[in-house]
Amino acid sequence: MAITRNKKEALVTELANLLKDAKGTVGAKYSGLSVADLQELRKMAREVNVSIRVVKNRLIRVALGQNPTYKDADTQLLKGQLVYAFSSEDELAPAQVLAAFAKKHPTFELIAGFSMKGESFNTATVKMLSELPTKDQLRGQLVSVIAAPLTNTLRVLNGTQSGFVRVLSEKSKA
Repeated sequence: MAITRNKKEALVTELANLLKDAKGTVGAKYSGLSVADLQELRKMAREVNVSIRVVKNRLIRVALGQNPTYKDADTQLLKGQLVYAFSSEDELAPAQVLAAFAKKHPTFELIAGFSMKGESFNTATVKMLSELPTKDQLRGQLVSVIAAPLTNTLRVLNGTQSGFVRVLSEKSKA
């Protein structure tokens, strides 16, 4: 069933708004997946505030062309059946959600991405972005690095005190 011109224009407007607000956008091939698989992907994406859209690549190209930020973006990799993930909160979330889904579904393949600055990412770059730690993981690592000197100092001081008590205990027995 063909989509009317008005519906296409509305869809392009929606995509343009998603791209305008998106900090990160990633496209992936989804051929060979069932509807249940795509519903699972949508559920995973909702948990981290990532929007999933299945649209024709031509409509994405039109939406990219309407936004001055993405006007010069390279769209050569946008071929075949692609699902797009958009996040207005986290630059890495779309790539990470799609990569986590791809681990369970080998036919699912990351293809391309776009940054909020209009940069185009090839497949290798998108895969590399998906492997980076999340903001929460980075915050945890920073806290542990900051707390390490204090923790180690307390451990040394505690060891000295317990050693001193053991020496006194042995002296009192003798």
